[in-house]
Amino acid sequence: MQLGVHYANFTHPDWAERLEERLTATARVADQGGAAWFTVMDHWFQMEDLGGPAEPMLEGYTTLGYLAAVTDQVRLSLLVTGVTYRHPGLLAKTVTTVDRLSGGRAMLGIGAAWYDREHAGLGVPFPSTSGRFERLEETLQVCRQMWSDDNGAFEGTHYQLAETVCVPPPVQQPGPRILVGGAGERKTLRLVAQYADACNIFGQGPDVMAHKLDVLRRHCDDLGRDYDAIEKSMVLDADPTGDTDAFLADMEAYAALGIELVTLMPQGDDPVAWTTEVCERVLPRLQQL
Repeated sequence: MQLGVHYANFTHPDWAERLEERLTATARVADQGGAAWFTVMDHWFQMEDLGGPAEPMLEGYTTLGYLAAVTDQVRLSLLVTGVTYRHPGLLAKTVTTVDRLSGGRAMLGIGAAWYDREHAGLGVPFPSTSGRFERLEETLQVCRQMWSDDNGAFEGTHYQLAETVCVPPPVQQPGPRILVGGAGERKTLRLVAQYADACNIFGQGPDVMAHKLDVLRRHCDDLGRDYDAIEKSMVLDADPTGDTDAFLADMEAYAALGIELVTLMPQGDDPVAWTTEVCERVLPRLQQL
């Protein structure tokens, strides 16, 4: 099993003076320490369970462009892009730019968006749930067309593009890997099966995870998709630096289900020290699962 580091919280001591320093150092530790992914959120306001809009939050793709220059190996993504925030043609160009600047390390993590407060706060339209999922599917279609040899028009219900031109093309061919985040059984996991290279499911118990993966498998069967070709990942709010043996026992159960990567959020006041400890002491054992 591989490790992803999800840098969700910028509120550390003296953050007003040291936010950028800590972000940079944490990303470099993850990169050099063997983490497979380094991700940040696509939010404009901090989430309410991490303090809400009064707490610091950097714009996601600007952050990834910066991280591309200070890392060498780790895959870079948002976990995950809200489909409501960017027109799909512009999103494809943005992810392509990160892929070029990182030497082929960008991934498009995307979901239907949910944080209505930041939409209302910054004047961004927030369609209905069904409307957001319709836009999500069209965005996936647009991005795949932008990363193909077809530079013609796209005619959707919500988006119309006269020219799907993307020059220069991504380093990765046919394009950056696509991850769809979420675990909704009727829509989200069906979109994973139809369009994505990877899924990311919030870490619930192994029994629930087994059920979600079974739903994904059934969607793959219905669509004629190879279930094994999809990378299965999860995000977990856990601290493996405490009872590491218990954490690894839990991860062994998930690995047995087919989970290939667990994404963790740095805990405590020092994300650099936490990431260093996880990469040095936990990751070698995690990779043996």
